Amino acid sequence: MSFFSPKLGIDLGTANTLVYVPGHGVVLNEPSVVAISEIDKRILAVGAEAKEMIGRTPGEIVAYRPMRDGVIADYRITQAMLRYFIRKASGRFQLFKPDVMISVPTGVTSTERRAVVEAAIRAGAKNAYVVKESVLAAIGAGIPIHEAKGHMVVDIGGGTTDVAVISLGGIVSSTSVKCAGDKLDRAIADYIKKTFNLAIGEKTAEDVKIGIGSAVPVSEELVMAVRGRDFITGLPRSVELKTNDIVKAMGKELREIIKAIRDVLQDTPPELAADIIDTGITMTGGSSLLRNFAELVLRRTGVKAQVADDALYCVAKGSGIALNHLDTYKKAIIAKR
Repeated sequence: MSFFSPKLGIDLGTANTLVYVPGHGVVLNEPSVVAISEIDKRILAVGAEAKEMIGRTPGEIVAYRPMRDGVIADYRITQAMLRYFIRKASGRFQLFKPDVMISVPTGVTSTERRAVVEAAIRAGAKNAYVVKESVLAAIGAGIPIHEAKGHMVVDIGGGTTDVAVISLGGIVSSTSVKCAGDKLDRAIADYIKKTFNLAIGEKTAEDVKIGIGSAVPVSEELVMAVRGRDFITGLPRSVELKTNDIVKAMGKELREIIKAIRDVLQDTPPELAADIIDTGITMTGGSSLLRNFAELVLRRTGVKAQVADDALYCVAKGSGIALNHLDTYKKAIIAKR
């Protein structure tokens, strides 16, 4: 894959990293995972290949997620991961270093933002720009962010939930909580441990969430058999789970996400709040695809919500669009090198 356009939009997520090339769409969607050899700290695999290794590796190979809660937890490894993604998306024979636009959670500090720019430059970018996730999610979801009108975007990813009210191209009020897809998976695993004395891995918990999970209790439940290790006998065993079990398991985490949305609504100036009641809340990010999430938001806030088309790709798409129209989105763009 080699594209002449040396421009890449990168949605650097805690769970997945997506790379968007203007004119070609999302060309890469791989887990933000790096496999490292413990002995000589060598990087063995990145992305999909590394994720396969999670929970299945011999002792000396560690599968590592360098992004925690949407920010860089390990600088060196993030840089290696970025280099891999940039190289893979722009082809082996790139003549030009690409301009790269990267999304960061709404709540990151300027030091964390600089770390992202630094890592991108070191990984082979010519210029690196960072933009807040909420703004990119809004652009990607097709929201006209330059109008003098309030729009609310809730971006629920793997590590963070970003909630923001955007008007005239800028963020009016926002918050970012470290509670999203990963926390939901952990809650499911904990619940199964407590209720059924069964140990399951992260990946199984995620499969359960996607397979039968819901944000509100349902009358027609889905059922799924889950295999894991029995805590008492230490032997493999399987149990049957129903949707409403999973709703109960995720209750506390879902309340935290809803609280973030309510906090931002309470901080919003009345004129913009009126706009939001008219237009509704737009939900983006992979975890917004949880069944009936929009329904839960409506019940708890009284504002109708809808999940954006291609919710998973909104931030990546937004980064590509913003890169193509840098001058238009000047106001929202931070830190250029």
